[in-house]
Amino acid sequence: MKYSIATFVKYCSISDMKNLFSPYFQFLESEINVFINNYETTGTLFGDGKRNKIKLFDLDGKIINIKSFKKPNFYNQIIYKYLRKSKAQRSFEFANILLEKNIGTPQPIAFCENSSFLGIQESYYACEHLQCDLTFRELVEIPDFPEHAIILQQFMHFCFELHEKGVEFLDHSPGNTLIVKTGPGEYQFYLVDLNRMQFHDQMPFELRMKNLARLTPKKEMIEQMSVYYAKKYTSKSSDEINALLWLYTEKFQKAFFRKKRIKQRLFFWK
Repeated sequence: MKYSIATFVKYCSISDMKNLFSPYFQFLESEINVFINNYETTGTLFGDGKRNKIKLFDLDGKIINIKSFKKPNFYNQIIYKYLRKSKAQRSFEFANILLEKNIGTPQPIAFCENSSFLGIQESYYACEHLQCDLTFRELVEIPDFPEHAIILQQFMHFCFELHEKGVEFLDHSPGNTLIVKTGPGEYQFYLVDLNRMQFHDQMPFELRMKNLARLTPKKEMIEQMSVYYAKKYTSKSSDEINALLWLYTEKFQKAFFRKKRIKQRLFFWK
């Protein structure tokens, strides 16, 4: 039997939907699916939406957050369908692992994927929307932020616990830790943008420092962070921590700006 190109294209475009809901939110499946099916025309955009898009939806007075990941290139469409979990699925699974380890992250609700024979087309991750007081970025950009030293010390103790539990957060950058004030001088920390993580039985000193290298380019802040981390990680002095953390920070900054310069040269018309 012969098939025309049009028939082949039609076959390849047949949509296949895959989703998985947290047991705590299974009863919301129909409502969440409505939000996803009407994603482009409903919801309130959160952030600039330049790469991945995040929208907020009101669900009976409760705000939920649905992230739509940028459509992968042709190669990754195939990879994410047949060889590797999608960013949405990894976000959902990693969020549940973090909660099992008593590490803060917004409560995961579900992930959803639309795919064709050729691969993943769209993917979504839904979670509860967390209203935070600041992110780590404010500590970097505003040195006189109220209770700056208190927040930074508690954050470094949070990072220590993260490492003690074997969590390597590969996107450990300033905007990916939400900070909530819970009382006078008391703060809680929540990780977001979770699709890139690795989990270890133990994290050696070098890996811990490399994991912190994306947080700030400020040397004086690195010195403070080293002192606070050393209060928990007693096998190394603050000087040893500071030396290696600054080394990895410099390496990251050089690589970051080198990559940025290359992109500017390649895409000079943008």
